Amino acid sequence: MADRETEGRAPGQRQTGRFTPPGRKRCVLCIDRVEKVDYKQVDFLRNFLTDRGKIKPRHKTGTCGKHQRRLAVAIKRARHLALLPYTAEHIRRYQ
Repeated sequence: MADRETEGRAPGQRQTGRFTPPGRKRCVLCIDRVEKVDYKQVDFLRNFLTDRGKIKPRHKTGTCGKHQRRLAVAIKRARHLALLPYTAEHIRRYQ
């Protein structure tokens, strides 16, 4: 029979009883030293959109404030030129 304390863990692994939160997300654009966010980079901008077409918030993507504002402007420009959708496909289908 398995001991109640070691049940569900790998052999030799200790239980610490503490939760360690994951490290803080870093801005991808700051790490890559991106100077200008271009609205024509549609594949890159899609990483910052939800499946419904909304812009993801900073705490989800880890971007800094400066780059989040630039991303928002680039996404809005790409939407205006019909490079990115305003809404999800399944919502547009029924209207």
